Amino acid sequence: MGIAPLQPGEPQLNQALGMNEKTSVAIRHVHFEDLGTFEAVLKTAGYAIRYLDAGFDDLEAFDPLGIDLLILLGGPIGAYETETYPFLAEELTLIRPRLAAQRPTLGICLGAQMMAAAMGAQVKPLAIKEIGFSPLTLTGQGKQSPLRHFDGVPVLHWHGDMFDNPPRATLLASTERCPHQAFSCGPNILGLQFHPEARLQAGFERWLIGHAFELAAAGIDPRDLRREAKQFASALRSAGTEMFAAWLNGLEP
Repeated sequence: MGIAPLQPGEPQLNQALGMNEKTSVAIRHVHFEDLGTFEAVLKTAGYAIRYLDAGFDDLEAFDPLGIDLLILLGGPIGAYETETYPFLAEELTLIRPRLAAQRPTLGICLGAQMMAAAMGAQVKPLAIKEIGFSPLTLTGQGKQSPLRHFDGVPVLHWHGDMFDNPPRATLLASTERCPHQAFSCGPNILGLQFHPEARLQAGFERWLIGHAFELAAAGIDPRDLRREAKQFASALRSAGTEMFAAWLNGLEP
């Protein structure tokens, strides 16, 4: 809550963040799907944090190669809805050169779908939305990656779309309903379909309110999600922060 978004008229992003700190920018699509528990990990690792709000801030004025870390957050729209939401096309244009340059980039849910689309993979609707808590099935590579911290831990799923595994990317995890849950492309590129960052001990109610219509349409009782969030909050927070810290520590210049 104490991290301000980039204000219109702030062209010098590095100056705004602080030239003596590592710089990170999170592109946010809905206000309550923020960095969550990852915020503290970033601060501990020495990153200054700034948000860009998609659909409000001028993404075309942002230099995608001028920061140390880019994080693409979730949202309730499809990566393929570029005509309906034109800022998605701007976002794809922004992230393509960064991915091509192998600059550190993390995508969560919609953010991972945007990364996959930018890398040439198809993003498409699932037959049935995956909303709720369940563990991942890690691939052999996934068990050797920072995702090893999620082995056996129920994670939060909240999506109706799925990305195909991008060309030349390594598949790290799957679930029965969604075979492509996570991918990497070298140590600096990581896409996660699930939500390891969500604050479940404080702030999860915002998700239940903000996505109330989606839950009702899917026939999902928010009381069940609230109960499961309390049950798994501690384990997921530990696993999520350990995974994220391990990924940051493994980034290459």
